[in-house]
Amino acid sequence: MRVLYVAAEIYPYVKTGGLGDVTGALPPALAKQGLDVRLLLPGLPGIMDALTGLRVVAALGSAFGSREITLRLGQLPDSGMLVYVIDAPDLYDRPGSPYVDQMGKDWSDNHLRFALLGWIAARLGRGQIDPNWSATILHCHDWHAGLAPAYLAAQPGPRPGSVFTIHNLAYQGLFPYTVYPALALSPQLFAMEGLEFYGQVSFMKAGLFFADCVTTVSPTYAVEIHSPEEGCGLEGVISARGDAVRGILNGVDYHVWNPATDPVLEHNYTAGNLKGKAVCKATLQTGLELEENPNALLFGVVSRLTSQKGLDLVLNALPDIIRAGGQLVLLGSGDADMEARFRQAEAENPGAVAVQIGYDEGFSHRIIAGADVILVPSRFEPCGLTQLYGLRYGTLPLVRRVGGLADTVVDANVANSNADTATGFVFDHADTADLISAIRRAFDAYRDRPLWSQLIHRAMAQNFSWDEAALHYIALYREWSKSV
Repeated sequence: MRVLYVAAEIYPYVKTGGLGDVTGALPPALAKQGLDVRLLLPGLPGIMDALTGLRVVAALGSAFGSREITLRLGQLPDSGMLVYVIDAPDLYDRPGSPYVDQMGKDWSDNHLRFALLGWIAARLGRGQIDPNWSATILHCHDWHAGLAPAYLAAQPGPRPGSVFTIHNLAYQGLFPYTVYPALALSPQLFAMEGLEFYGQVSFMKAGLFFADCVTTVSPTYAVEIHSPEEGCGLEGVISARGDAVRGILNGVDYHVWNPATDPVLEHNYTAGNLKGKAVCKATLQTGLELEENPNALLFGVVSRLTSQKGLDLVLNALPDIIRAGGQLVLLGSGDADMEARFRQAEAENPGAVAVQIGYDEGFSHRIIAGADVILVPSRFEPCGLTQLYGLRYGTLPLVRRVGGLADTVVDANVANSNADTATGFVFDHADTADLISAIRRAFDAYRDRPLWSQLIHRAMAQNFSWDEAALHYIALYREWSKSV
């Protein structure tokens, strides 16, 4: 089976969130099972610089606002995966984020940049660009690749099956109707049963409507997005797809996230010998000028600073954490007001709160290794990977019962603790009182050293590797490759 995996990010070369982690880990897991998997990525600087052995597959001339487009084929240096890359400097050779400029504003031509990704994906999948390769399945990820199934549907004749994966329905790739003529699609596709969304063009809706199968990154999120609360206005489209909507839980690349071998940690450790975790905590406290107290319950946050992530609730609960003798370390960026409020909290609580605005991959590993609890109090969470990293590092997740968080963390209530199934702390309501209640339960468990040790060992025993997820995707590919 030949799979063309289409995405805008890939760890560690271009990453803004979990999508990059998934792209870096899922294709190798599929290849491990014997599939012929190739990636299609935009020619962003980090990707172009990383690939080795690049050769020209086809010169595609000018299109979508780019004066010169060349499709090249190369390899990833770590996994050896084959990657088609769209070399279009006018569209992709830019500094900073794949999606926004250095002022944090969306690139004005994002509709062209990602229409080109979908257009080439459809043609490449059909075997119209590389005479030596075509796809059995086109696997498209998030709104950036959402037009690929539409371009497939727009052209008659044999085609590969298509799978569209939603990583976060809140980001939909919405553009004014005025951009539609530049997308090289039939006017008939701009309709309620097509790309139209309240008078706008929706790349996300294109993927939802035209793909043969739609997946989300956790089973619970697949159910939640049928509701008005989580459907972001697209719940009707999703519900109309029926059983073509599936949920497959994301995995973790344990080659990257493994406290026993992680090269950025001050001291490696295992569930059988946790002395190194204590060293990581002490080093984190020292380096961040927190009080050097091994008995202080240290909470960690590694997150985008947005309302979705529920971090305003953390700000509200912070006085309770500090009064109880706890500490907080945060790494993240996003909403400017929230950034300022966390900086203010740091200034007002020296020795108890440490804040770093921005993102640093190595520092995220050190926080997750050194903290005792990782906070993920999201209002909604398609899957979440931070809590999975916390489990492997023996840093107990404290999460809200939504999406993938509900699928991966077992609450340390009395029954679950007695059954030795508990792996963290779960609360239900997106309000400060419920979060504080869960935080207090974490403090109580921390004081009960045998219980805390039991929770750590059970957490570290969890296995969310990509191997199982890959098997689910392969079964899905087989099902939908037969239908076209």
